[in-house]
Amino acid sequence: MTQSRAERTVRDLFRAAGVEVGGTRPWDVRVHDARIYPRLLSEGSLALGESYMDGAWDCERADEFICRIIRAGLEDKVRSSTELKLQVLRNRLTNPQTIRRAREVGRRHYDIGNDLYAIMLDDEMNYSCGYWREAATLDDAQRAKLDLICRKLGLAKGMRVLDIGCGWGAFARHAARHFGAEVVGITISKEQAGLAGERCRGLPVEIRFQDYREVTEIFDRVVSIGMFEHVGPKNYREYMEVTNRRLVDGGMSMLHTIGSNVSKDSMDPWMERYIFPRGKLPSIKEVAAAAEGLFVIEDWHNFGADYDRTLMAWHENFNAGWKAIKARYDERFRRMWNFYLCCCAGSFRARDIQLWQVVLSRGGVPGGYRSMR
Repeated sequence: MTQSRAERTVRDLFRAAGVEVGGTRPWDVRVHDARIYPRLLSEGSLALGESYMDGAWDCERADEFICRIIRAGLEDKVRSSTELKLQVLRNRLTNPQTIRRAREVGRRHYDIGNDLYAIMLDDEMNYSCGYWREAATLDDAQRAKLDLICRKLGLAKGMRVLDIGCGWGAFARHAARHFGAEVVGITISKEQAGLAGERCRGLPVEIRFQDYREVTEIFDRVVSIGMFEHVGPKNYREYMEVTNRRLVDGGMSMLHTIGSNVSKDSMDPWMERYIFPRGKLPSIKEVAAAAEGLFVIEDWHNFGADYDRTLMAWHENFNAGWKAIKARYDERFRRMWNFYLCCCAGSFRARDIQLWQVVLSRGGVPGGYRSMR
């Protein structure tokens, strides 16, 4: 396809989504390099993200732009890239999330710098969706989320809790301080493990650099907040089996995860290459199938719209704090990170992806479980 024909096609596709090239609205795009047009048609979202990183186009509100093109279904109107096809094939033939391979996301995403996450996140460094039902600030929303999880699990003093994918220790600190729990937090990020250990010093909290498949103790509760997205379809059942084995009879587990409306074989190729290597969002069907015969699903709570607000708060914090960290990161990284946050916010706004809190019990809660919101 010639460049001029490709440009006309892309302009028409964008127009169908309510986006104009060279328009004046915040979600309209400004193209600085016309060579992106044929790339967009042949490589789809991978080209969209890479060309933004390279400065080939700009948009005042990339989050609104992404929301509109998702709602218009443009992804289905552009043929799949070779990268996506290869990714799907790899995921079908191999297990991208073995213990050895799973640690790659720790190195490439969570270990890139605690300074970055410190300027972007709330005071407790929660890197997952806040609960904005009655919150006015990011700090309030994250505290509300942690408190909601503890209450849903019925945490009580002296309970032993396994926190799978503990991040920088926010949940462990909250559960220990406010509910008297004893927490073992595990992560596959060395940077997280180091800082989490420092932040939890003096509390009944142990932080380990460890994969969930390597844990051997028994716990009263198991919680996973924003980690299941890295487990992978070939390991969903094993994750549930491991969790089941780690719980006492009558124990409970909380799964806090981003989810997809449909079952897919892969993640967005740009997101997989630059942000979350070997990641994949589970569907309701996949979560339920993995839990079948092992757990009673007591509660399923969707507050995905809250992630939009959380991500935009992170986006604001990141840009406000950029001067403090820019000596360690280049301009291409800044554009990449902004595109990542805006893409995710736009996806949640379009309701293309969700945020679920799933409460699972080992044997069922006697007399029934009381849902909490």
